[in-house]
Amino acid sequence: MSEINRLREEKNAIILAHNYQRPEIQDIADFVADSLALSIKARETDADVIVLCGVDFMAETAAIINPDKRVLLPDLSAKCPMAMMLSSDELLRYKEKYPEAGVVLYINSSAETKAYADCICTSANPIKVVNSMDSDTVIFGPDRNLAYYVSERTDKRIIPVPEHGICPTHHQLSMDDVATAMKRYPNAELVVHPETIPEVQEMANEIASTEGMVRYCRDSDAREFIIGTENGILYKLKVNIPEKKFYSCSELMICPSMKMITLQKLRDSLLEERYLIEVPENIALKARRSIERMLELS
Repeated sequence: MSEINRLREEKNAIILAHNYQRPEIQDIADFVADSLALSIKARETDADVIVLCGVDFMAETAAIINPDKRVLLPDLSAKCPMAMMLSSDELLRYKEKYPEAGVVLYINSSAETKAYADCICTSANPIKVVNSMDSDTVIFGPDRNLAYYVSERTDKRIIPVPEHGICPTHHQLSMDDVATAMKRYPNAELVVHPETIPEVQEMANEIASTEGMVRYCRDSDAREFIIGTENGILYKLKVNIPEKKFYSCSELMICPSMKMITLQKLRDSLLEERYLIEVPENIALKARRSIERMLELS
């Protein structure tokens, strides 16, 4: 860790980590948060180098809104499966089918598809973003479960794209998993992510982004919580709210991509400035508009 700290200072670098990262990465990061807060922090930093400890679309987003900075992703294999489920060709087909519809894409999407969006959202702000659209119909992707969450809370017509877009980690959480956890911890409130299936969302006391979970659990009168999201958030919850108890909804809720970055890879990334994330300017220019619109709304 001492070498990481030395390299960070020498290179005027900032280490940004997502809430799902390994505990040791969260411990050494300058800032740990969800996708929205990481985007805001990336835009505000005066560092010369941004090391993004997360997955590919997060590093792309940081590079798009910081064209004058070097953005590094310590492991190029850290790719979001959901982001790969929507291609620009499929999105364009939906835009042609619904020409009057606005397009809102989850930040968990590729730079290429972001270039065709009117606005980006995260799990922390999808309702606000969708309601800001001028159109009564909104094409929304790539997560159909988040699309369901939004459709239940807006008067607008939501068109999910692609039809079967999901986060594999969240989508696998079943009603049986939840029922088992609730039986095991009868005094605990259930807090889940909006990427979970609709049936699980309907069972929850609260549905929130990861940062929303931290706020809710901190402010709630409850003392115990069952958490239905990637298990990396449990570490942050326990560190930030040590007086309360947190339980995993399922031990299977692990995102392999989010666990790929290690201290060694982080150290190598800083030392050799790898792997540099670059987005072609013709794509970045268009994608930047949709991301900046979200940041303005946030």
